[in-house]
Amino acid sequence: MFAKPFRVKSNTVLKGSDRRKLKTDLSAVFPSLSADELSELVPNKEEINVVKIYAHKGEAVTLYVLHKNPIFFEVEKRLYPTVYVLWRHPSLLPVFRTWAPVLQKLIGGADLMLPGVVMPSCGLPDVKQGSCCAVLIVNNRAPVAVGKAAASSAEMQSSGMKGRGVCVLHTYMDYLWAFGDKSNPPSLPDEDDEIEDTNGEKCKVSEKEERRDDDDDDDDDDDFGTCAEEQQSSGETVTDQASSGFEELNLTETEEDKVESSNEKGEENQDEQKTPQEEMDALLLQCFLHALKSKIKKSELPLLTSTFLRNHMFTCCPSGKQLDIKKSSYKKLSKFLQVMQQQHNLIRVKELTKGVESIVEVDWKNQQLRSFSIPEEAGVEETAVLSGEGETPYHPPEITTLYSVSARLEPLFLDANKRKGTTMLPADVRSIITEYVKKNELVDENNKNYVTINPTLCDCLLEKSEYQEVESLKWDDLFSRTLGRMQECYQVVFPGQVATVKKGHIEPIDISVASRGSNKKVTLIKNLEVYGLDPAVVATALQHRVQASAVLQILPGAKDRVLVQIQGNQVHQVGNLLLDHYQIPRKYIQGLDKAPKGGKKK
Repeated sequence: MFAKPFRVKSNTVLKGSDRRKLKTDLSAVFPSLSADELSELVPNKEEINVVKIYAHKGEAVTLYVLHKNPIFFEVEKRLYPTVYVLWRHPSLLPVFRTWAPVLQKLIGGADLMLPGVVMPSCGLPDVKQGSCCAVLIVNNRAPVAVGKAAASSAEMQSSGMKGRGVCVLHTYMDYLWAFGDKSNPPSLPDEDDEIEDTNGEKCKVSEKEERRDDDDDDDDDDDFGTCAEEQQSSGETVTDQASSGFEELNLTETEEDKVESSNEKGEENQDEQKTPQEEMDALLLQCFLHALKSKIKKSELPLLTSTFLRNHMFTCCPSGKQLDIKKSSYKKLSKFLQVMQQQHNLIRVKELTKGVESIVEVDWKNQQLRSFSIPEEAGVEETAVLSGEGETPYHPPEITTLYSVSARLEPLFLDANKRKGTTMLPADVRSIITEYVKKNELVDENNKNYVTINPTLCDCLLEKSEYQEVESLKWDDLFSRTLGRMQECYQVVFPGQVATVKKGHIEPIDISVASRGSNKKVTLIKNLEVYGLDPAVVATALQHRVQASAVLQILPGAKDRVLVQIQGNQVHQVGNLLLDHYQIPRKYIQGLDKAPKGGKKK
């Protein structure tokens, strides 16, 4: 379920009543947990977050997160513990044992098959079909996977231990594990060291491993925790680690020789056979070097990393290609910049304010940066920037007001095949309503300025008190009522980027004046990022215009948002900069009326 990245829908703090309900549910699902253990897992005074996500196949999942580690996840109203909880309570679930090489297949999204189950001397655990169970590696009681039994214990044995054993939902080293602190399993000695081999003969675990070592010279018995640490340090993604680790564990000497010979033959064609992920990595590096060499000036530092990506790297993307970090091996901008800092020594990134990273230094003398040549298609605009003339031109976003079909109005839009959640322009709404009225012959015969109310219009547009009183509406009233009962949205399109649609009203750039100290005035500007403006660049421009100090401050309660504070009442100058230089429409600027009024002339 978590072998591929998931999408976070919401992240909220668990309320007191919900906390009590969670404890009750856990006590019912896991009766072996004592009251103290429940209080340890769900403490009364510690903050627990409820994170609602969508898995890669669209399943809705609820995560319960404590100390930044997911502790339980809920699927289809059923609670399951994560490996982080099972490492503290390894006996919480019935367990199935398997060999270390099988773990890599489980991480890749496979289920545990019965031929891969190691039979302990005490026999299989007593489970029913659908029972929650765990999977552990021989010699370590720390579970590495959680799932549901595909059949009962009796059915497993009657089938001759063939077929599916455990439907795996979550594993160590999958994306749910990576959502936490990415710690490795503890080493918990396995109490039952006597197992049955494939012939049904009993032997010690150590003896069984010696046999496997004789048959296979691979390092299958290596500690998987140490292996994971080495893979993490190499900068691979979770899925890459799983696939590469599994290949290493299953190569025989003969296969290794074949791979080596084929690699020697294929080195020349390696560049031509790049995977889409490798191509995106190369494009990401190209845009990064291009932006550093042609877009960034020393005077602009420190620069917000989000602004660097949005305003500089995206604009360096060649025509016909689209830059998407999620399709690269880095997945996140912060991880990519970390590699550029640690391995390439190109930049230095620092968290100047809590939760907000900025590029504070660029090594302009770096050989890789100096040897990078800008693509010819960059054009004349890039040459101007390289010569130091002017700054990167800013183009305001295109903002369009849209309306989303609500559940109440859905019957009115069925004929136009518009379902709940569909967004439309106001003109499209008017056109659909007009077509509906004409199709149902609702125009008043005596006065064509009025529309007769039918049952559908009555349910959708009228209040209950109006059901018996209102028999017709004017066209304008009909349109205004329809739009008023729809969810207002807005679409933002930045140059060279995909359009984004959000609910509600777009936040205007807010300009306000506050007092500091002994009646000193300061001007505050916020929400610049909504319109693609870099607060640091705006602060520098204002500083030069009014010859006053300007600083950036973290905006409380908003991630990756900062406000600009400049000395004095500078509302007039800020307005001129936004309206004239950046071409922001006046309707998206709030607070222009707070400019100081001129004194009366005598």
